[in-house]
Amino acid sequence: MPQYEYVPRRYAEDSTEGIIHDNGVYLRSKDSGSSCAFTFEPIRPNLFRTTFSSEEHPLPFHPSVPRPEVDNGSFHCEAQGAEPQKKIQCGDITATVDWAYTPVISLYWTGSDKPLHRDLTYRSYATDSVGIAHYTEYKKGTLHVGLGERAAPMDLSGRHFVLSAMDCFGYDVYRTDPLYKHIPLLINATPDGCVGMFSTAHSRGTWCVGSEIDGLWGRYKVYRQDHGGLEEYLIVGRTIKDVVRTYADLAGYPKLVPRWAFGYIAGGMKYSMLDEPRACEALQELAENLRKHDIPCSAFQMSSGYTVAETEPKTRNVFTWNRHRFPDPQAFTASYHAQGIRLIANVKPYVLANHPEYDNLKKAGALFVDPRTNKTAVTRLWSAGGGESGEGSHIDFTSAAGFKWWYDSAKTLREQGIDVIWNDNNEFTISNDNWICALDEGVMSKTADAAKGYDKVGLLGRYVQTELMGKASHDAVVDSDPEARPFVLTRSATAGTMRYAASSWSGDNVTSWESMKGSVSLSLTAGMCLLQCYGHDIGGFEGPQPSPELLLRWVQLGIYSTRFAVNCFKTSPENNNVGEVIELFMYPEVTPLVRNAIKRRYALIPYTYSLALESHTTASPPLRWVGWGHESDPEVWTPTLARGDSQFWFGDTLMIGCVDGPGVNTMKMYLPKGKEEEKHAGFINLNAPHEYLPAGQWVDISCDWKSSIPVLAKVGGAIPVGKDSPTYAPGGHDYESPQLSKDDYRAIEIFPPQGSSHGECYTSTWYEDDGISANPQISSFTVSYSSTETEVAVTFSRGANNVYKPVWQNIDIILPVEERRSVFLNGKRAHMEMKDAHGRNHFKVLND
Repeated sequence: MPQYEYVPRRYAEDSTEGIIHDNGVYLRSKDSGSSCAFTFEPIRPNLFRTTFSSEEHPLPFHPSVPRPEVDNGSFHCEAQGAEPQKKIQCGDITATVDWAYTPVISLYWTGSDKPLHRDLTYRSYATDSVGIAHYTEYKKGTLHVGLGERAAPMDLSGRHFVLSAMDCFGYDVYRTDPLYKHIPLLINATPDGCVGMFSTAHSRGTWCVGSEIDGLWGRYKVYRQDHGGLEEYLIVGRTIKDVVRTYADLAGYPKLVPRWAFGYIAGGMKYSMLDEPRACEALQELAENLRKHDIPCSAFQMSSGYTVAETEPKTRNVFTWNRHRFPDPQAFTASYHAQGIRLIANVKPYVLANHPEYDNLKKAGALFVDPRTNKTAVTRLWSAGGGESGEGSHIDFTSAAGFKWWYDSAKTLREQGIDVIWNDNNEFTISNDNWICALDEGVMSKTADAAKGYDKVGLLGRYVQTELMGKASHDAVVDSDPEARPFVLTRSATAGTMRYAASSWSGDNVTSWESMKGSVSLSLTAGMCLLQCYGHDIGGFEGPQPSPELLLRWVQLGIYSTRFAVNCFKTSPENNNVGEVIELFMYPEVTPLVRNAIKRRYALIPYTYSLALESHTTASPPLRWVGWGHESDPEVWTPTLARGDSQFWFGDTLMIGCVDGPGVNTMKMYLPKGKEEEKHAGFINLNAPHEYLPAGQWVDISCDWKSSIPVLAKVGGAIPVGKDSPTYAPGGHDYESPQLSKDDYRAIEIFPPQGSSHGECYTSTWYEDDGISANPQISSFTVSYSSTETEVAVTFSRGANNVYKPVWQNIDIILPVEERRSVFLNGKRAHMEMKDAHGRNHFKVLND
């Protein structure tokens, strides 16, 4: 691409820039006739806002996060110095701005002379044609994570990324860039502290994370934004956890999905593409087969085949039903609900030229305008089978007509019995940045005067459309049932999209061992960017059918995630329209093993759901890098563990390993050590030979493929478990089906040390609510325990302010395999009720 970089100089303080904090820095450059404004403002003790703009480079018209208000008295902040330097101290953090040449920001821990972050001297902020570039120093050998969803490995250091979103069908998980998400949050993590850099623009651009090396400038990082000026937040934290939580204060905490969404979600494009037998009949047969094989299922993803026209041209027409395949949509949805299975319907943000509403939308101004013709912008769009396309137009969600049509149509789907709106193909791969948007006041909450000049899709940022599509679907779901929890599933996402969409996934992956392994890295990176109810298409979306071993391994891995779904479109030259599907009962030799894994998934839902509630309230991702909470262990910073594709924390108790190839029966894992006071802690292998393993070492873990992937439990941890089948919470908005049972069982799996705990008491708290309400009342439950050589003493308590009362009343305590100690609960001896199929002793206790 052409480069027109210019670095403004001769900055001077300027008090006209809308001061919001007395201790900020407000500068203007009038170098060579160019008037660029620069600001640096403390927002919170660890959060700073920077802008760099000019008349030709305006700040984002619709930033992805709202500008936070600043209360000058909310935290102590002191500034000192005079031109051309200012030092600002905010608690533990000292910031300096030096503008002797061009503004250079440096951030330190107070009292340290080692910068956590520093702009690149002489080249920090530059204009580049209609966009900007921001250069910062690069710390070689440190960890860089984030940017929403990026090809594995997890560490982004030394790599180059395109900040865009693409419909990358059949992508290579280790090489393809870009993928589906546009979230320009980059975190540099070191044992000494972490700094996040976040741009609020929806514009396309690039991030070079030390991938460019210049003899004059050395190694550096550079964020290049194609359009507009820079609004950027700098977030400082001792750990990645601190940065992620402050980022959530800006962008919004992850939304909750209903509790049923943590069960098995079935899918497959073939079912809804069938004419004979009809799709509705094929889907009834699928539900019957799942019951026959005793494989529990909570939802089905309705791929867009239900929208395919009945007559030529047989294209996908969003918000229509093929009445041959589904003669009575409401009867079909009601039949699935009666079986305890929810429905998730695919919708796409465009209309083909033969769509029955195309002309009406065109006349109403609901579509983009091409300035070359001053008519509706037309492009080629996916229309029918794999790779097939037709002419059509994208909905412009900044138009009142487009937004309302989408809202009304999504609301109608809900009235027809659809539970979840599935926003798909929403990357807005528009071919021309000059397409014109309506920017209607009612949608954008801005005046017409304020919108002048921002109507081109490039400057506005095409991913504003992704966010507003999420809002339109969300608003329709909320208004259709205000008391129930809104659930929108989205393929593409921005920082702002996730205020409306509760869940996402990694898109159209491929069937391969490499794809399965790399998916772990994607989950960890996505989670740090608040994509925390996130998963992958189990078994692969595109490509050949998985072998029995690969399918089982992927299921074994997938049960330790926040979204467990099987969906695919396995195209072939012989069958480009229908394709094949993955069915969990397709290999009789492994079906019992698949069933057992999925039942374990259901049993784990209380633990998984508690992690979701923790995510919703604290922004901690359920899937975590091995160094999360163990930053003091030097080994977690090594390149091997920085890859993030071999093992991960599932919550703070379970450590999961990912097998990376066929026939692998042993895997090497690292057991991170905690702080010095946790010297008695270690891990328990939850599979044979069930050994106790000290922390701070690499170990070989047995993992025969017909048994399990590596699963270790941290000594001192505890996980709540429930029934191994779908349940419902009586009352409220949950379905009560003969296929569902009440959520009236709870047990706690605890993992005491091998012998005495030496007086140490281990405590774990989990959270529950009714799993379905829009504004739930969250209750907490705590279990504490210590041990001697002969007994384990457990204390169970409910939160003092618990409002939500679960159906379950009594709890079991489950000890690991080969444990022979007795259990006391709240000072009373517990009765050993049973030994389960895994050889674990269950103790029945009655709550006080």
